Amino acid sequence: MHIQFAELPVADQDRAKAFYTENLACQVIADHPMGDGGWRWVEVAFPFAVTNLHFIRRANAVPSAEPVLVLVDDDVEATVASLKAKGVEIVTEPQEAPWQPGRTVAEFRDSEGNRMMLASR
Repeated sequence: MHIQFAELPVADQDRAKAFYTENLACQVIADHPMGDGGWRWVEVAFPFAVTNLHFIRRANAVPSAEPVLVLVDDDVEATVASLKAKGVEIVTEPQEAPWQPGRTVAEFRDSEGNRMMLASR
């Protein structure tokens, strides 16, 4: 079994779409009107990933204080350096995970304030 898509709460779909395509190399696989009010079904895919993201409307402007998504990455340090160079907010620098020695983790915020974790394999 695999997850076809994960829903990610956002306040601005265009800003979120730009963040994920420009900073994390995602490709837009759907962008269609969805009901009244100008909301759209926007879905992006990570390169070489099984799971896609679908941006859903957040009830308020307060992003989650905890990570909402964990991205497994071959080189956490290089990815963090690339995100920093693009002006992405890094919440925690790469460090060894206290719960799993030998695993590197770091956290960043997306364009909507969602907290994300990068973790080595």
